[in-house]
Amino acid sequence: MRGFIRHYLLALQFFSRVPVTGRLAEWVGFSPAMLRASAAHFPGVGWLVGAAVALLTSGLLALLPSNPFAPLVAAALGTALSVVMTGAFHEDGLADVADGLGGSLNRDRALEIMKDSRVGAFGAIAVMLALLCKVALLALLGSMGAAVMVGAVFAGHVVSRTWPLLTIRLLPHVGDAAQSKSKPLANQIAYSALLAAALWCFGALALMGCAPIAIKTVALPVAASAWWSALAGGMAAAALAWLWMLRWFAQRLQGFTGDCLGATQQVGEIAFYLGMACALGAAV
Repeated sequence: MRGFIRHYLLALQFFSRVPVTGRLAEWVGFSPAMLRASAAHFPGVGWLVGAAVALLTSGLLALLPSNPFAPLVAAALGTALSVVMTGAFHEDGLADVADGLGGSLNRDRALEIMKDSRVGAFGAIAVMLALLCKVALLALLGSMGAAVMVGAVFAGHVVSRTWPLLTIRLLPHVGDAAQSKSKPLANQIAYSALLAAALWCFGALALMGCAPIAIKTVALPVAASAWWSALAGGMAAAALAWLWMLRWFAQRLQGFTGDCLGATQQVGEIAFYLGMACALGAAV
């Protein structure tokens, strides 16, 4: 348990802006091996970020006037909170990948562009569209009921942080390992770490699948079967998006960089919301 807590807190340090400082940071410690092990808790970081965004979303929907624009306001502010909590870590990766792969067909040139800290047109457009898609899809889900939106935003943050670990497992690291923040993650992740990540992921799906039905105070505006279908649809869409990203990275880069992991999380989150919305549209 002590090792579990230390690895989880180290994951918070690396993958978010949640403060783990002072004596707590000294107790946690650091080593490349620990950081590699902490990657298993990347979906666990999604539990914290997702819970915070879900709590804010739920509170806003309860306080805002009953109006069709209320879910849009809650979605925008919730998305802003997620960006603050992660320091735009994943959005930055998406921007770099879009600049690199959009700016050059040459592999080496694309990797060089991705290392540039400046944001180009492709990167700016990609981040803008990603934020727009997240806000729009969450607002759409929110129009169906507060419980739908809250469940989606929590599960989306967890599920989307699972796929990058599979990318690490299946592709070689092709970035500049000497300067890359993802250097300790460059080696393949152990199966035990993938199992821990899967427990975080499917635990969140099970919680979101059962909680609205079990807790009588939560009014689920759709049938239980439709709710489960929505979660399955979100998971399926996120899986397809990950496969597309994996194939794209394998063809264009012959591997992955740390930026690719951030881009995968962003695309996976959007795909999860889209899959849920489509599944609910088919079921309702």
